[in-house]
Amino acid sequence: MPGREDLKKLSLLGKESRLPASPDEAKLEIFPNQRPGRRYWITLKTSEFSSLCPVTGQPDSANIEIRYVPDAVIVETKSLKFYLASFRNQPAFNEEIVNRILDDLVAALKPKELIVRGEFAPRGGIQLTTEAVYPECDA
Repeated sequence: MPGREDLKKLSLLGKESRLPASPDEAKLEIFPNQRPGRRYWITLKTSEFSSLCPVTGQPDSANIEIRYVPDAVIVETKSLKFYLASFRNQPAFNEEIVNRILDDLVAALKPKELIVRGEFAPRGGIQLTTEAVYPECDA
């Protein structure tokens, strides 16, 4: 990355950092899209997502998939990893988590399109999947 002035603003990549305590404390870092005129999808997946049930306090785990068509900027993946890890002690319903991730990514990236899908581990024999989409379509 030497010579890339646009990357010098990144505060996590290549540095030792501590995980944020909450999504409010986390920072999604961005860098310029080198192909802003091209329409292409970026897909990011993790199977290590966890949060807490707001009623029982029990841990929830999920596979999270984020797909987006970037516009001017791209999310830096270490900051995304830290952001997602910041949910680990957060009590929230699964549906709210997926929608929060979508809202936070839209605010940071202003993408052309974005989909967040959370496939949560079964509870009581029922597996829950939530998908949130930007821009919203009129149904």
